Amino acid sequence: MALDFLAGCVGGAAGVLVGHPFDTVKVRLQVQNVEKPLYRGTFHCFQSIIKQESAFGLYKGIGSPMMGLTFINALVFGVQGNTLRALGKDTPLNQFLAGSAAGAIQCIICCPMELAKTRMQLQGTGEYKLKMKNYKNSLDCLIKIYRKEGLRGINRGMVSTFIRETPSFGFYFLTYDCMTRYLGCEAEDSYVIPKLLFSGGMSGIVSWLSTYPMDVIKSRLQADGVGGVTQYNGILDCVRKSYHDEGWRVFTRGLTSTLLRAFPVNAATFATVTVFLMYMRSEDNLRECEPGPVIQQPSSL
Repeated sequence: MALDFLAGCVGGAAGVLVGHPFDTVKVRLQVQNVEKPLYRGTFHCFQSIIKQESAFGLYKGIGSPMMGLTFINALVFGVQGNTLRALGKDTPLNQFLAGSAAGAIQCIICCPMELAKTRMQLQGTGEYKLKMKNYKNSLDCLIKIYRKEGLRGINRGMVSTFIRETPSFGFYFLTYDCMTRYLGCEAEDSYVIPKLLFSGGMSGIVSWLSTYPMDVIKSRLQADGVGGVTQYNGILDCVRKSYHDEGWRVFTRGLTSTLLRAFPVNAATFATVTVFLMYMRSEDNLRECEPGPVIQQPSSL
């Protein structure tokens, strides 16, 4: 179990490195002003960030998910594994329930982590060199938010994160379980690694599609107040105002960059975990191909 946990951490780190630029683009698109949009779409956003802020602009806020990675994986592995054992049978329904339980618990770390990530990603939008930095890094961001707003500020967006993460993790584990069963993931199969990569990538896509509108709301709530202006009084108020001002398409804003990110992130995660376990367990490489050897949190899928 300890080795699987370590492999998950290493694989998760690889997933963050691959996927963070896409996440930055997603957040920028989700929270930009519809009346004065800075970006016309996913690829224009990529080009603009690199041109105006350099390639490093795509990695703003990466410290936060990296810092929370170990703790999130610990919670996810522990809760999912123990819940599945407590339920007794390894069935698709139990995979969904165990995944949902893991998603719900890890919100405790995920919410503050994503708050800092979002604030850092929005800092210096459109500037090649920041004229003024509100936050030095993710930890400094959380400290300043805490000093100004207390625990409530640190947990801004907690309810929307919970609503997003709980079913999203359930669908992740369920999809991965179904995919590996359908593809026939066997240790003797020479294509077992590509099958794992494909299963993980598709699981990430399905989990995002299942709750994406709530992710838009979560991002807007966590970005609310940047610049001193507060627009929303809660989830329902954010949903109502967003729909009134921008129509139903607002709930799919940034979806392209998210799906482009979801597959390679999970592919990188599973590839890293597989190679790591093959190296560490040279005598019984890939002996098992069971759901959940690693999980990349859906806010980072």
